[in-house]
Amino acid sequence: MDKTHTPDQAGENPSPRLSIPHPWSCEADELLSRLDVSVETGLSSGEAKRRRKEEGPNRLRQAKRRSVRKILADQFRNIIILLLLAATALSLAFGEIIEGIAIAAVILINAAIGFVMEWKAIRSMEALQKLGRVETTVRRDGKIQRVPAEQLVCGDIVLVEGGDVVTADVRLLESSKLQANESVLTGESVPVEKQAKALPEDLPLADRSNMLYKGTALTRGSAEGVIVATGMNTKLGRISSLVEEVEAEQAPLQKRLDGFARRLIWVTLIIAALIGVTGVLSGKDAFLIIETSIALAVATVPEGLPIVATIALARGMWRMARRNALVEQLSAVETLGSTNLILTDKTGTLTENRMSLRHVLFENGQVSLEEEQEEQQTPLAREGQPVAPQRDELLREALTVGVLCNNASFDPDKENGSVGEPMEVALLRAGAKVGLHREELLERMPEAREVAFDSETKMMATFHRSNDSHYVAVKGAPEAVLDVCTELRTGEEVARLDKPTRQEWSQRNQQMAEDGLRMLAVARKTVESAEAEPYEDLTFLGLLGLLDPPREKVREAIQACHQAGIRVIMITGDQAATARHVARAVSLLEDDQAEEPILTGRDLRGVDSLSAEETERLLQAAIFARTSPQQKLDLITLHQQRGAIVAMIGDGVNDAPALKKADIGVAMGRRGTQVAREAADMILEDDAFSTIVAAIEQGRIIFGNIRKFVLYLLSCNVSEIMIVGLASLANAPLPILPLQILFLNLVTDVFPALALGVGEGEPRMMQRPPRDPREPILEPHHWYTIGGYGLLITLAVLGALAVALVLLEMERQRAVTISFLTLAFAQLWHVFDMRGSDSKVLRNEITRNRWVWGSLVLCIGLLLGALYIPGLSDVLEVTHPGRSGWLLVAGMSLMPMIVAQLVKIALRSRRQGN
Repeated sequence: MDKTHTPDQAGENPSPRLSIPHPWSCEADELLSRLDVSVETGLSSGEAKRRRKEEGPNRLRQAKRRSVRKILADQFRNIIILLLLAATALSLAFGEIIEGIAIAAVILINAAIGFVMEWKAIRSMEALQKLGRVETTVRRDGKIQRVPAEQLVCGDIVLVEGGDVVTADVRLLESSKLQANESVLTGESVPVEKQAKALPEDLPLADRSNMLYKGTALTRGSAEGVIVATGMNTKLGRISSLVEEVEAEQAPLQKRLDGFARRLIWVTLIIAALIGVTGVLSGKDAFLIIETSIALAVATVPEGLPIVATIALARGMWRMARRNALVEQLSAVETLGSTNLILTDKTGTLTENRMSLRHVLFENGQVSLEEEQEEQQTPLAREGQPVAPQRDELLREALTVGVLCNNASFDPDKENGSVGEPMEVALLRAGAKVGLHREELLERMPEAREVAFDSETKMMATFHRSNDSHYVAVKGAPEAVLDVCTELRTGEEVARLDKPTRQEWSQRNQQMAEDGLRMLAVARKTVESAEAEPYEDLTFLGLLGLLDPPREKVREAIQACHQAGIRVIMITGDQAATARHVARAVSLLEDDQAEEPILTGRDLRGVDSLSAEETERLLQAAIFARTSPQQKLDLITLHQQRGAIVAMIGDGVNDAPALKKADIGVAMGRRGTQVAREAADMILEDDAFSTIVAAIEQGRIIFGNIRKFVLYLLSCNVSEIMIVGLASLANAPLPILPLQILFLNLVTDVFPALALGVGEGEPRMMQRPPRDPREPILEPHHWYTIGGYGLLITLAVLGALAVALVLLEMERQRAVTISFLTLAFAQLWHVFDMRGSDSKVLRNEITRNRWVWGSLVLCIGLLLGALYIPGLSDVLEVTHPGRSGWLLVAGMSLMPMIVAQLVKIALRSRRQGN
């Protein structure tokens, strides 16, 4: 009987060659032997490449792409095509063979344009989804390095810590206070403790505490493990293979446009039917008027709105990607345009996250490190006098703790030779420049145990074997470390650390923090056992002050936010004094606000029971220090309840709930944890605050562009309805014929609308307040604008027809040609009416849009082709208008644009006058 693996056994058989059933029940040595890998060196690059060729890439099976055939077939599945097919059948029934063929050609051309637009939109979105790349820390060739998750193979030794998303199924070899959120697999939202010991074979997944599974998230701690399954052989891969393919996400804006277009279809059909009935009752040719009604219904429905919106969104997302803002969801683009509050972290967002150790404060003085130079040795000074680091034992011990109690790696010989937290890299760099190298220290004092950093204790500890005892190195927040120290190193001696001395050190910490330094305390002790409690009876060594300078352009970006009506609030885990210094440096606090109290996490406790006055105080505050993840969540909720649209910038695993809660969750691309990136709607690939400001601007531009092309399309379509309707009521000749209407639908509707959709927006976009998220695409005054534009074009076309027939006494075909050309060119010039009301007449976002000029050249070429290409001119029933006819077309087609521009100028002058 065949033995197959159930989904619950996913990850047990990664490949035939490396088949390891129940890896959680294997002892570590046996597992490593069967995987043919050493913990110390990991796989070689060559062996990893060979295994990857055998196993395939470490990724889940991707959803099936929409094929070219399906995209093309979808173009024929809508009511517009049905109407055109009805018109084709009607033409053939009345014996109008040429017109029937022409309408069939229109069907094919319409389908071709729709196909190209949709194909471009779909492929653009697929390409955008490939921009993000997850990396994993592994040990290969004896070195720690970051590799793309897709390149992981069975046998890879991986190093993980709180904030990482697990990228393959891993059997743990070592762990320290590790917890994982496995809700994606088990449904249990509470993080589970992990350990490295072998377990019984018959355990369910939820009890396999020595396993990490692909797709789960680490909430705290650190660990080392070996990969036992990748790709579709993982637990998540087996489950995903059972899941049906789902439809791609559609943004709310696209849904609204789609629904808007559907409602407009029925309104248009009713109007077209009324025009048809009116025309027949007035004695016009029944076939002509019915065919005109169908063509009018087809032409006046903006069926391309959702597709053009998708292209506009994709184009805007590409612009954001070029500015290092990777949007994960289409819906986020729409929300960006209405964001009016940004909650931002300090480190790495407002600052460079390029830390350097500048000051080390001891009981017997302070050592200052000058700004880093190219030389290997860092200039040191104590009280202004040069210091030889080899002779300063207290300095060497403080830096030794910083180098040992560290999870980063640093190679001074490589340009990008650092991996890990910038603060820890700065400690390694400072240690290396005074001759303290982590690798050499670990050879003398091997690490026996690590107690990972915990956001609750705000400390980290490592145990190192030293002769018959263990050296414990501790670093963390100054107030936390001081609380667990009982002694103070004063030089060569050790003194008791009493309460007054603690207070003195707290004041020193405060003074250094006020200079903008990020403060860290270091301590140590010696114990007999590696299982001893790390955070008690410690000897305090001193304070380390690290400098993280403000980012360039942050000041300008915050000022741009204020001009755009967007509040910026700093919410950080750092000290209040440090936060105040940075806030003043980046203009988050103005000079007159310099002494305003900085609120802390304590002020956010019990927000549900605060008085109205206390709540208002929280809402008005610009800086929060020493905050916890839950307090960030409470602050977001508080502002959302007051109607704010909140963008939250975060980087840690504990920021994930706040990123989910915010209207726009923004994660750091460089220093952000994978958990934060998974929870976010947008990723800042350069970790720069100015990038989110640029993204908000793009969000506003995209919505503005969509509104522009909706206004443009509807005003053009309304003009066509008015022209045919008024001509029917007046019992005048039809100014535009059925095939001419369809031709205009393909020419003047599509290309200028696309050009408007991908424009770069108005230059003053960020000098306006955010729009209300409940604001519809078209407000009531926009409908009046559409009606006004439509009426201007209608009067110009009917006026041109009347002049041609009455004053110039032209024959009917030439007169209809003139009205057709007048309508076509009036609609083309109408694109210039879409400029912002505050922009200049000749220099604005429309005249600067090269796509607009390209679309005009293309459309004019198509119109001339329709007029002068034999055969096509016969089908459209147009003829050469003559010199007088061209002059009439030029004058009458420009008239609506001139009047519209004069009205815009008058309204702008009136607003400025008020």
